[in-house]
Amino acid sequence: MGKFSAYKLPLKSLGAGTHTFEYHLDKQFFVNMESADVRDADLNVTLTVQYNGDFYDLDFCIEGEVTLLCDRCLDDLHFPIEAGYHIVVKYGDSYNDDSDEVLEIPESDSSLNVAYMIYDTVVLAIPIKHVHPLGKCNRQMSAMLKKHRAQAGDEDAELENDLIDEIDNIDAAEDSAAPSDPRWNALRKLSADNDNIE
Repeated sequence: MGKFSAYKLPLKSLGAGTHTFEYHLDKQFFVNMESADVRDADLNVTLTVQYNGDFYDLDFCIEGEVTLLCDRCLDDLHFPIEAGYHIVVKYGDSYNDDSDEVLEIPESDSSLNVAYMIYDTVVLAIPIKHVHPLGKCNRQMSAMLKKHRAQAGDEDAELENDLIDEIDNIDAAEDSAAPSDPRWNALRKLSADNDNIE
């Protein structure tokens, strides 16, 4: 049994009318696709196939979340996905995917594997640059990045660093205004006591 056999659409056995197929994508799907960007996933795919006797109208709807690596701080970045894809599939003399809207497959194929269509739809919904919103990156890594940029003398980086500092200060003020869990206070006291011992 192949890695993507669950994604085979049995075209020739479908009767006329509308048919719905459900798939769930997790980390293993992207491992099987050898995707280096997606570290984890929780995606639901709904495929609606409408067959009128001549061609198959495929509508993909993908919703959920993928986990990526933030390019700035290297922490996990949870990115929401809401994507769709539409294609018409019909039988012809040979395989032909020259058009973005119509896929022609040979008459000898009784099924169509949609795994790569789903994968491409998800990947195209992910931006090229994977970064947390400003102020949400790991603060230690942000500080190290600022230090290295300052040593390089990059003027644009200085402006970005000032903006990140300003947002971090706003976030810190909001964090300090929020009520603290007493268990964290006890841990902070233990940490402070350890620092005093040294």
